[in-house]
Formats: sequence, C-alpha cells, structure tokens
Amino acid sequence: MELFVEVAKAKSFSRAALALGVPKSTLSRQVAELERSLGLRLLSRTTRKVELTDAGERYYARCQHIVAEAQVAHEEIMDLASTPFGPLRVNMPADFGTDFLAEIFMEFSRRYPDVTFRLDLAAPEHAGQVFQTCDVAIEIGEQPAQTRIARQLGTMSAHLYAAPRYLAEHGTPTHPADLARHECIEFRANQGSRVTRWPLHSAGEHIQFHPGKRFSLNSTGMIRRLAVLGAGIAILAEDSARAELAAGTLQRVLPDWEAGPFPVYAVTETRLLPAKTRIFVEFLAERLRSGLIRVR
Repeated sequence: MELFVEVAKAKSFSRAALALGVPKSTLSRQVAELERSLGLRLLSRTTRKVELTDAGERYYARCQHIVAEAQVAHEEIMDLASTPFGPLRVNMPADFGTDFLAEIFMEFSRRYPDVTFRLDLAAPEHAGQVFQTCDVAIEIGEQPAQTRIARQLGTMSAHLYAAPRYLAEHGTPTHPADLARHECIEFRANQGSRVTRWPLHSAGEHIQFHPGKRFSLNSTGMIRRLAVLGAGIAILAEDSARAELAAGTLQRVLPDWEAGPFPVYAVTETRLLPAKTRIFVEFLAERLRSGLIRVR
C-alpha cells in the first residue's frame, strides 16, 4: 500500500523508486501484486507516464490517509524507544547510593523531567527477588549470576581505616598478615551472602584476607561509625572516609596497601530494555567513568 501511494503521488515508477530507495523493478512487481490481489487495475501505465484509473483514484484517496497515520504511529513508537519517561525503579546498596549516586540521580532528573524515580536502598534476601520490584539493580563485588544481564560500570578501590584509639590500644599492623590478630569489621550484602573478602595489593604483592570476628553487617555507614568508635579496622572507599580523616577520628592503616578493585555492575533481567532504563544505564556509566569510580 505504501509503495502504491508513493507511485501515485509521483506519477512515476522511477521517481517513486528513487524516493523509496528501492529498485524500480521491485516497485513495479510489488504494485502489480497489489493489483492482482485486489482484482482491479489501479494504474494505467504507458512508456511516457503513469495515471491513476478510476479505481486507483478511489483507492489512493483512502490509502494516503492510512499510510500517513501509519507513519505517525511509527514515529511515535520510535520516540518511545528513544525518549525516557515513566517510573524508573532502581535497587542499590544504601550507602553507595547515598555517597555516589544521589547527584547523578538529580542530574538525570533535570535532563529527563518525564522520568520519576522509585529507589530501593534495601538489598533483597534472595537475588532472584530483585527484579520483581525494580528495573535495574546496582551491585558491587562478585560477578552477578549468569541468568542475569550484567554490565560492568567500573571498579571501586578502597583502603583500610581505624580509629587512633583502637590503634593505640591494639597496635598498628605493618603487613596484612598482622590483620589476623585484629578486629576487622566484615561486610555482608545480606544474611545469606558470603563475607566480602578483602583483596589487598601493594607493589605486585596480592593477598586475599577474610575479615571478621565480632561485627558483621550490611551497611558501610554503620561500618564507618563503628570504626570511629574503635570497634576495629574497616575497609572503606576513600570518599566515604574523607570527613573522618579530616576530623582525625579515622586514619589510614597499611597506607602502602590498596583494597579492591571491587567491580560495580548495572544488572537487568533482559537485554531488551525500555528507553528509561537503557538511557539511565548509559548515563550512569558515563558519569561514573568521569567521577570517583575507575573504569578498567
């Protein structure tokens, strides 16, 4: 139908073929098949021109409106595929969201005012439950399950910190091997998850340390507070400990050693994403790449 309308408007197979970007022979064959299916001749063809028959006039009058409506519908659907709107549901670790993502959410909301946010800062007990309530999850650490689609946004490094009072009482470690004699505050994403190991490295030396003893929890904010109160040695992103370092309530431990890098992922249930999710993930990757998180 669309091909016929273009020929009728141009009154020429050659000009219509050029406008549509299809071979003239293909266009002529398609219109001839349309005429056969209708059982009516729509076009009168001569070597010099193409004219509409009476049936062609009536058919063209109807079809041009249908084709125009179809083009509008196509353009609207294309806009839906490229313009983010509607509620965007994001699950993320509470402290990472607060420390690293709040400004990014504000910037995204100013750029795309038709997007509303539903932010969940509580990790579900079971990873399989997460996509029942969200469009995209931000995860840090271990590679997500292969049944989900994970895009690595970057990596986050961290360091070891403790309160001066703790170090005065328990001594200052000079090598990661000394950590076994210390209280090391461990992080668990949730009750059923494994402890996040501390991958420590310095000048080509790499050590995997399993923290723990007294405190095990799923909030880096609480870990930071406990470290300030002298509960033990904590692993924290540098930006998370900046204020405490400036105030002197925390200090670096093993300053020649770095922890991580911990990969940061945007995780979805499928690769076929609506515009709001797809554009947000791209936006997030770009901002983190230029900000505090390094990209491999």
